[in-house]
Amino acid sequence: MLTAILVFVAGFVIVAVLLWSGYQLFTEREAPLDDRLDELQANIVTTQAARGPRRRIGGGFSNSLLYFISLFPGGEDWIRSTERELAQAGIRQKSAVVVYSVFQALFFAAIMGGMLYLQWNNPFATKIGGLAAAFILGYLLPQQVLHRLVKRYRQKLQDALPDTIDLLGIVLGTGLALDQAMMRVSEEMQYIYPALANEFYTVVMQVKAGQERSKAFAQLVRRTGIEDIKSLAAMIVQSERFGTSLSQALKVYADALRTRRRLRAEAAVAKAGIKMLFPIVLFILPALFVIALVPGMISVLRDLKGGIGAR
Repeated sequence: MLTAILVFVAGFVIVAVLLWSGYQLFTEREAPLDDRLDELQANIVTTQAARGPRRRIGGGFSNSLLYFISLFPGGEDWIRSTERELAQAGIRQKSAVVVYSVFQALFFAAIMGGMLYLQWNNPFATKIGGLAAAFILGYLLPQQVLHRLVKRYRQKLQDALPDTIDLLGIVLGTGLALDQAMMRVSEEMQYIYPALANEFYTVVMQVKAGQERSKAFAQLVRRTGIEDIKSLAAMIVQSERFGTSLSQALKVYADALRTRRRLRAEAAVAKAGIKMLFPIVLFILPALFVIALVPGMISVLRDLKGGIGAR
């Protein structure tokens, strides 16, 4: 009995995740910034592959594992895309792609082994169907989790931008230089918006290390993939190039960001009514009908008993 319940629950979860993954895969999203960043990253990867050395075995478990993954067709592209997505999710450790690869392999092996154990005594066709579902789920679920982490990290940065830019404009108005102002803002926002504070701190450290500010902001845009940060980077670089007032421009830009955030909130509120329609129809209205109509119907049937049409 317990095995049947577990099989039913596992089948329901697998079907639900497969439907959701299919919806996510086949839903078209207009993201010109992501397309452009992917194109630039592909050009960089092609240039590095043409000029730079290939991966070599040795140098520890991490390098050896990445070397063996790169031997498969499309393995090098998978490693680079995974590194980019992990960076966009706020995970910047060098061994992050190795940990993710090991976790995905272990999860895939676990779900395939569990499905094989549950389907051991079933017919061959049922066993093949369960293994195929487990294969798809084990391949797609870690990627969907990573996409969700990227989306959540971008949302954190998006929510932190208006207040942080406002504070940056105020600090610049006191007479500090841009690097000092960004360092001060990152220190003040570390406990409120740590994600954006760490991004600002990274940019300042890159500039102090001798990198050009335009390249440092370009890497910030590539790491985050957010259109508002791209506009902010372009504004800062142009203000530094032409010598215009940056504090006033940041104040106006912060107001524009707050307007966009309010419009996004209004759009989410407008969509809430449509999203609540299906739970109301499927769960609330049937219970309401039962509570409201059943007592009256019972009373009517009790009154008609032995009355109209009775012999």
